[in-house]
Amino acid sequence: MYKYKNYIINLLLPAFVLGSVTGIITALVVSVYKLCAKLVISMSEKGYHYLGERLYLIPVLLVALFVIALFFSFIYKKIPNLKGGGIPTSIGILRGIITFKWLRNLIGIFIMSLMTFMMGVPLGNEGPSVQIGTAVGRGCVYTFAKDHKAWDRYSMTGGACSGFSVATGAPISGILFAIEEAHQRISPMIIIVSSVSVMFANITAEIISPLLGVSVTLFPELSLVKLTLSNIWIPLIVGITVGLFAVAFLYYYKLINAFFNKKIKKLHHAYKISMVLFATLLLGLISHDFISTGHELILELLEGKTAIYMLFLILAVRATLTLSANTNKITGGLFIPLLTLGAVLSSFIGEVIEYIFGLEHQYYMIILILGIVACISSMMKMPLTAIIFAVEALGCYENILYVVVVSAVSFVITEIFGAKSINDTVLENRVEEFNEGKTPMVYDTFVTVKKDAFAVGKQVRDIFWPANLFVLSVKHDESRKAEVDEHGGKAIREGDILHVRYSTVNEEETKEELISIVGIQDYKENKAVEI
Repeated sequence: MYKYKNYIINLLLPAFVLGSVTGIITALVVSVYKLCAKLVISMSEKGYHYLGERLYLIPVLLVALFVIALFFSFIYKKIPNLKGGGIPTSIGILRGIITFKWLRNLIGIFIMSLMTFMMGVPLGNEGPSVQIGTAVGRGCVYTFAKDHKAWDRYSMTGGACSGFSVATGAPISGILFAIEEAHQRISPMIIIVSSVSVMFANITAEIISPLLGVSVTLFPELSLVKLTLSNIWIPLIVGITVGLFAVAFLYYYKLINAFFNKKIKKLHHAYKISMVLFATLLLGLISHDFISTGHELILELLEGKTAIYMLFLILAVRATLTLSANTNKITGGLFIPLLTLGAVLSSFIGEVIEYIFGLEHQYYMIILILGIVACISSMMKMPLTAIIFAVEALGCYENILYVVVVSAVSFVITEIFGAKSINDTVLENRVEEFNEGKTPMVYDTFVTVKKDAFAVGKQVRDIFWPANLFVLSVKHDESRKAEVDEHGGKAIREGDILHVRYSTVNEEETKEELISIVGIQDYKENKAVEI
């Protein structure tokens, strides 16, 4: 009876009950958010058209943008987690290295990202959707299961996956996001929680989206030519080119980051934001292809050609603006803007190949799609997600071999040059900023797994331990004649003694999180070293 009680409390409730609730609520909130984003982006495009016919209003608008920059700077100081891309921030939260307050973060990311879209800054709504799901996940625990803090990061993981899934219409990619990017490990618990949340989120989205007038898919159904083995050179060229571009792009990010945060470090944050907003306004008046999320631009590229020189300009301008906006912590996501860069680059590649090799125009669309896949694989370092996303969102059912080739090639190129994921690079900067002025300490201690503790019945790999905590050994209760498991490969039992070591800048918070997993107890910490 005890075994089943523990199974219900520490697996079925957090995974199935709380996971389903998180998925449903996330789908409702994100669907409303998508509707608001759609309306705001449409208003922004009309606003730029209106302003283009009344250029005398530009001085007034520049003043208004500066006031908005001051407002942004003030809000970011009060609520730091609204800064920058939603996915890197969510990853930091899910890994336990960034803290946040869920309700004000939920409201803040909703409003601030819509303001970003209104001004046409080239950032997307998929990142904020992931962060909204993360906030909903924590909100569900704090509302429905506040005595079970150990469930927190599982619920947030389900919410983040649901947010990604509802925003992109790619449920399996949403589940893979938890494994490949958020936690970078496979665990039955992660798979169960993310799958349940995504399942209920997509069912809810399928019901509510038609009522709100928003699409459940990111791209329309595409009619793609089927490649043959004689065309294997196409994904090879696209993979190599996009992979090299990804390496250059990530290096370019470091240059832009160094410019804003080192060369003009002393300049007030509001002035830096103003620089991005002013540039967005002026470039948007030249061509709307230079600004906004990039989703409409991808659809335009799928429908037809664009002059090569214009593609080159769009690529350079959008890359610079997007990275400048992210570096200056303007609220908005990187997912669609990066896909747009991949689409623009592969469109360029397609036209060059057509010109040099006389390739038929029917291959143009599949080259563009392969470029998007290569972009996800190389810039975000998510090769498996890229492959599944190609099938789910881009309709590459008959070209799966070539999708695998382009994903693998572009990923290997970045590995050769040692390039990191853009999300991890951004996250590293966020964590460095978050921990600025704090001194991490290393602690070593032993804790005992109590009766009904969350850890009971789970393997070490299945548990979201506090950040930077390592379970060095698990010693089973001697009365049960169990052996010492040095590698933590067996299920943890009541009475087990865990030898743990962790580094932290907040000892009390880490201790509280550890207690929520192993059960309430007093234990002595040995301070190992200051790092």
